[in-house]
Amino acid sequence: MTDAHEAGAPARCTGLARVTDLGPEELERSWGREPRHVPAAALPTPFDDLLTTRDVDDLLSRRGLRTPFLRVARDGHTLADADFTRGGGVGAGVTDQLDDTALTRLFAEGSTIVLQGLHRTHEPLITLAQDLTADLGHPVQVNAYVTPPQSTGFSAHYDVHDVFVLQTAGEKTWRIHAPVHEHPLRDQPWDQRRGAVADRAAGEPHLDITMRPGDVLYLPRGWLHAATAKGETSAHVTIGVHTWHRGHVADALLAAVTRALAEDPQQRASLPLGADIGYADALADDVEAVRAAMTAALAEVSVAQVAADLGGRQDRSHTPAPVPPVATAGALAGWHQDSRLVLRDHVRARLVPNGPGQVLIGRTGRHPVGAAEADRVSALLAEGSARVGDLGEELARGLVLAGIAVPELPATDTEALGEEPG
Repeated sequence: MTDAHEAGAPARCTGLARVTDLGPEELERSWGREPRHVPAAALPTPFDDLLTTRDVDDLLSRRGLRTPFLRVARDGHTLADADFTRGGGVGAGVTDQLDDTALTRLFAEGSTIVLQGLHRTHEPLITLAQDLTADLGHPVQVNAYVTPPQSTGFSAHYDVHDVFVLQTAGEKTWRIHAPVHEHPLRDQPWDQRRGAVADRAAGEPHLDITMRPGDVLYLPRGWLHAATAKGETSAHVTIGVHTWHRGHVADALLAAVTRALAEDPQQRASLPLGADIGYADALADDVEAVRAAMTAALAEVSVAQVAADLGGRQDRSHTPAPVPPVATAGALAGWHQDSRLVLRDHVRARLVPNGPGQVLIGRTGRHPVGAAEADRVSALLAEGSARVGDLGEELARGLVLAGIAVPELPATDTEALGEEPG
């Protein structure tokens, strides 16, 4: 479950260690199968650094956030954006910035505030999301739910992704029921099965627990859940894990087959004049011809082709560690032969053959590598860092501007680059 593709990157388990007391092998046995409650006492650190209610107030009132970075829900229904947004005023002429006055009123009246996309807007959760993505091998997103006392934001439902729920403030009671549709896909949401969900949720729960600060709840996709805040404001972080599954493998196989058929003149040929493609008897011979061609093409698709397709999707599913443009440009302007570059965290960079040459592929795109540069790039990927003088200034600068590597900054600037100090 570790992101072993990231050559040169230091081994990390900081993500998993924060959300479960199980090692990778133990977690694998329950992964996608059973919900699990982990009390705070079983975990190494509390969640005080991740998201406090003060952080929530700061995000809502001082950061100029816009939709869709916020939703507001009441009694199981999501409010219209216009109920909690307004224009930003002079110098910020956008119409959908969060309205802190409206949010104060709505929260006081019992609405739940849902902060979305915190893996893009809140630094501690950016880092946690990237660490978890590397550890799990599956991309993640992070939302937060802030619920006033004695309120329920959403009725019983299921998600189409796995979740880790991290309770950060207050207490919340969760009622969890077994799935009505196992392992749902993204196009199989719960509201397609409202009746079955309501019936199952009316029965005895599989789990009925109270989450307290520092607790974690793991829920595989498809498990029904509803949560109610107790006697004080409750806040929890939900880490959605968008799992890869065999449907993605099927997509890659079918894409390869489609490309192969597009290279076959017989499959590109027009159907006969007067063809009625809505009439089964008229289409039967063509269906069988295409079926045979697809079967033959499918047998020729290599595992490497599928891996290349899914590797590209994996690259596009998440972002590498943040890079500060001003500090990075300043470092470029002042560097020398003994300055060092380090491989950017979570960039998933690797060299692959590309005709007579090679190409450097990662989360920042595809970057051609000349034959004279390949050995130096390979050394950077293997070691994780290199001197500018060893790489050559032109190559070093190109790697920084391509987002593959970052200049090694003084300790005070390291955190801004998303690197470990030291």
